[in-house]
Formats: sequence, structure tokens, C-alpha cells
Amino acid sequence: MYWYEEEVQSLVLKKETLTVAPKTIFYGSSTIRLWVTLTEDFADLAPVNLGFGGSTLAACVWFFDRIVGPYTPERIIVYAGDNDLGDGRTPEEVFIFFQQLTEKVKQHFSTVPCYFISLKPSPARWTLNTSFEYTNKLIAEEIVENHKNWKFINIFPDMVGPDGEPMAKYYDTDGLHLSPAGYKLWKEIVSQHLA
Repeated sequence: MYWYEEEVQSLVLKKETLTVAPKTIFYGSSTIRLWVTLTEDFADLAPVNLGFGGSTLAACVWFFDRIVGPYTPERIIVYAGDNDLGDGRTPEEVFIFFQQLTEKVKQHFSTVPCYFISLKPSPARWTLNTSFEYTNKLIAEEIVENHKNWKFINIFPDMVGPDGEPMAKYYDTDGLHLSPAGYKLWKEIVSQHLA
């Protein structure tokens, strides 16, 4: 995990630079980190962006105490797991990391409302689609069965076209990260679930 250290340190220091205590934590991989309109998109929720590039769900668990632990949020929104599968981990491993994340949240914040954004159907990782869908299924079922303070936000179907393929307009040229249109869609879907 040492390769994340520089970015993690900057996130730890970020808390000291904030002029307002955030009410909403967005935590996860570069899909969160690159959400440049996040502060204005959720202005009424006083958000803070705690995403870090290339992070896996495993890394989000590993660094949770340092990055998220010092805050007192009213809600937490997470997107991660995409990179775990891209790195060759199995859906079952990602599911275990999710369970570990829920334990971290429980230790620090008891039953604060939490939201897990489903893994997205990226063109660059479309060959792993079966694993992505199975991971989403495992996590969604776990939330329903065992975590009353968590909600599953399924963005997957809205990002797939009538042909069953990911819609290119929602992605950057790398086929992995979101375009402005992709973030606009996410804002709409996430806002609906938070309402």
C-alpha cells in the first residue's frame, strides 16, 4: 500500500485546510477524486472529496482510520472495487473488502447513513463485465440482508445502452473514467437516493 502514501498524506492534511466541517464524505477511487464539480453538485450537503487515485476497495479499508476516521460526517458515500477487479481480484475478495469497510464505518460512526455506488460498466473493463455484475449482486444482497444503515445505488443500468454495451458519452477517452456527462448522470442518480 506504500504507493498510495503521498496522496493519503495530502488527504490527511486536507482536514486542517477546511473552513467548514463537512457533513458528507465522498470516499473511494479516482472516479471520486476526479469529480471536480462534486462540491457544487452537492453544495447543500457540505461535501468533502476524499477520493485517491487508483485506490482499491482494499486500500479504502486499509486507510480508512487515517483518512475518514477524524471526521464526524452525517453520511458517507463510497465508490471503489473497480480497480480491485481490474487488478485481478475476484468478486468474492471484493465482497470481503466491502464487509471489512462496513466494520470500519461501524467502529467509527456507529449507524451513520452510508451509500455504496455500484461498480460502473466501463468500456475499458467490459471483458470483466460478468465479474462486475456479480460483485454488484453480492454487495447489494449483503446490504439488504445485514446493513440497515447502508443503501446500494445502482448506476449500472443507466450507463448501458439499448445494445447492452456501456454508453461512450458517459466516459472519458480512456474508457475508464467518467466524462462530464457521466458525472452529471451520477449527480442525478445519487441525489435521488439521498433525497
